[in-house]
Amino acid sequence: MLTGFSLIVAIGAQNAFVLRQGLARQWVGTVVAICAGSDLALIVAGVGGFGGLLTRTAPALAAVRWLGIAFLLWFAAGSLRRAWRAPSSLRVDGGSPAQVTGSAGSAGSARAAVAARTAAFTWLNPHVYLDTVLILGTVGGNEGTTGRWCFAAGAGLASCLWFTGLGYGARLASGALASPMTWRALDLAIGLTMLYVAYRLASL
Repeated sequence: MLTGFSLIVAIGAQNAFVLRQGLARQWVGTVVAICAGSDLALIVAGVGGFGGLLTRTAPALAAVRWLGIAFLLWFAAGSLRRAWRAPSSLRVDGGSPAQVTGSAGSAGSARAAVAARTAAFTWLNPHVYLDTVLILGTVGGNEGTTGRWCFAAGAGLASCLWFTGLGYGARLASGALASPMTWRALDLAIGLTMLYVAYRLASL
């Protein structure tokens, strides 16, 4: 569990997105479930022996990297655009999902859009494969036939605790984020974080 925490507790694109959804109280359960469930699936795959396969699929990993870079740049542009324009429509008072997203569509389509963004942040990030499948898979694979699955359970528990705490704990700070200027600062920080992560990915 401590090894899992050491890899996921860091400022990154996915964590910044989960934090923003938690602060906006926007489909937090969906976001947490996708992030934690994806981590758990990848950890189990790594412990089960897929780490060796990952090392032999460099072209596929490179394709994921560039898709991830494109997605991060797109999301950064949206965050910086919101920072430039005061986000008067963004609320932290637990309003309806359709209102929070600023879209005229149904709540179901809003939830699907958030789920798609969450999946993109998770599966288009090549670091998630290196951290979960390769690193955690290698470490856990050395724990023996039974120990490896105990290791996977501990690392998966770390992901569940982290994303749940980040998503649902963020609302404790919602009172301090009632001002549009505060949201502009948050969107600016998130946009710059996305640009930095994209730059790091492009430099690999």
